[in-house]
Amino acid sequence: MRTTINLPDDLLRQAKKEAVERGTTLTALIETAVREVLARKTRKHKGPSTPMPVFTPPPGEAGFLPGVDLDDMAALNDLLDEADAADRR
Repeated sequence: MRTTINLPDDLLRQAKKEAVERGTTLTALIETAVREVLARKTRKHKGPSTPMPVFTPPPGEAGFLPGVDLDDMAALNDLLDEADAADRR
């Protein structure tokens, strides 16, 4: 589809130079830029962000246990199960 856009002269010069450096057309460069902006918009979280609570251990107590990988849910669940079993004893 053909359309007309108005860009400030300095921005147009920069865009043309960038297109040449990338070995592409000005149209392709503008299309890529618009697609990237639209993709960022759809990835954004909708609604207000929820603050992450921060835990600070009391003086004399340890924080995270060494070797705990918060990205490994299976291992984390195993540790929590062990802690529950120890509490029941």
